[in-house]
Amino acid sequence: MSKVTVLPIDAIVSDPAIRSGRPIIAGTTLRVQDVAVAYLSKGYTLEELLRQYPRLTLTKIHAALAYYYAHQSEIDAQIEADIQFFEEAKEQGIGQRHPPVLR
Repeated sequence: MSKVTVLPIDAIVSDPAIRSGRPIIAGTTLRVQDVAVAYLSKGYTLEELLRQYPRLTLTKIHAALAYYYAHQSEIDAQIEADIQFFEEAKEQGIGQRHPPVLR
């Protein structure tokens, strides 16, 4: 019998009442995908992420990135779904203060 104990990192949580149940950083409403996009797509450094999100720590940022890599296909699908939603809303003029003048 193994004497190995798996120690969880409780920095990433999910609550159906927050952000539609998407994985977030504990103690915040910041989604894992937001950190991943900022770091990987926008090229933010760890220091820039800490300035952008002052409530985060390096531990929480690394936990978010580790969670992203462990669940990359699922989170990439969520990111793609968000992009699709925003593109469709933009085309329909949903969420704009003023309706588009020219179409």
